Amino acid sequence: MGWLRSAVTGRLSQSIDNATTGDAQVRAGRMTKGVARSPLADLTGTRPLTPGVFGPRLDPDKVPKIELLSSVEPDSVETADGDDGSVPVGLPGAPRSGGDAVPAPVGAGSPGHAGDSESTAAQGAESSGVDTVQDDSYGDVSRETSDIPHPRLGDVSRETAAGDVDEDLPLAQEAKRAVQVLNPGGGAQLPRPTRRRIMAVANQKGGVGKTTTTVNIAVSLALHGNRVLVIDLDPQGNASTGLGVDHHAGVPSIYESLIDNVPLDEVVARVEGIPNLVCAPATIDLAGAEIELVSVVARESRLKRAIEAYPEELDYVLIDCPPSLGLLTVNALVAAEEVMIPIQCEYYALEGLGQLIRNIDLVQAHLNPKIEVSTILLTMYDRRTRLADQVEQEVRSYFTDKVLQAVIPRNVRVSEAPSYGQSVMTYDPGSRGATSYFEAAQEIAQRGAKLGGSA
Repeated sequence: MGWLRSAVTGRLSQSIDNATTGDAQVRAGRMTKGVARSPLADLTGTRPLTPGVFGPRLDPDKVPKIELLSSVEPDSVETADGDDGSVPVGLPGAPRSGGDAVPAPVGAGSPGHAGDSESTAAQGAESSGVDTVQDDSYGDVSRETSDIPHPRLGDVSRETAAGDVDEDLPLAQEAKRAVQVLNPGGGAQLPRPTRRRIMAVANQKGGVGKTTTTVNIAVSLALHGNRVLVIDLDPQGNASTGLGVDHHAGVPSIYESLIDNVPLDEVVARVEGIPNLVCAPATIDLAGAEIELVSVVARESRLKRAIEAYPEELDYVLIDCPPSLGLLTVNALVAAEEVMIPIQCEYYALEGLGQLIRNIDLVQAHLNPKIEVSTILLTMYDRRTRLADQVEQEVRSYFTDKVLQAVIPRNVRVSEAPSYGQSVMTYDPGSRGATSYFEAAQEIAQRGAKLGGSA
């Protein structure tokens, strides 16, 4: 058995050496197939740019070669930001600045001994002659996910509680942000365009925030005086869910407008609590629409004709596209005059972006001469990672002023809101996610006003 032990030991040692060498090559960016680089680097050429309303048109054959992360160091992760998925400083179990864990609140023992903990705490307070003091901080954990009641206000919301606290406290600052986002007094409204702006929110990669962006930008614009129509063109119907609009089988939907020529005003539904916002929902029937459209006359312009026939005055039409480049997305690109592309701040999000731009060029050349990319929005930005900064730099270096200054961070509230049938603007208007989307909506509205509402 000695020879077998020696053979196994030798093979294991060789495997470890190979793995170590491979890991070192990855870190140094010297893989056998070449240095790691950006997917945008594949798009090179000499075709001249043509001017557009929103600056030079994007030419996928004119993208500069950009190296991406030739070497990567392990990221130092901060754990003091609850919005980024970590435990906020100040919560039970979270580290203090010196490294010690924060003790759990008095009475927060195991479920089986909760009564014993409370009685022990009460006896301790009586024996010391000191009133028991509870922590008045929640960090950045939502009330829905916290089991600790507010020590002074019980179940009263944090926004309501902000009226009797110092304006410098985080609670008061959050309440100010909430008031700015919700605009309860109707003041400080966002500028309205001089004519209807139709924007397709597109990116064939899934999970980059298309639907979330569509919903929250639409709600932000509507809360501040703009008349907005959201068209849910994704068979999954997530935009309809996020706006709280019913979209089960049998409900009038955008499918009827595309296939049966039903007027758009007969399928839209009002969004509860937001008077200026309507939505054309998507049902499961939309999943077969692309096959049915193949044999339909003028199949690429069905959505365009439906929007043009819509009788009510609108400032914005936002079209939530599916994560593909099929006939539904083509209908959106033909109907729209602008394209908004949400880009996740990760490496894979850049792959396929060139193909999307090429498709937009094809639509512009053959079906819709007015279409162009007007807006790039960076989403799911994680400030704890160097990769997010690198992707942001690359995107801004290529798309230049088309990229909004507002960046959408990774945020727990943004993820929670759809489960309540709400946007983050109404679910937690004081959160960083809501504030960031409001800032993005401000930029979009201001750009539209400067351009006279044209696209």
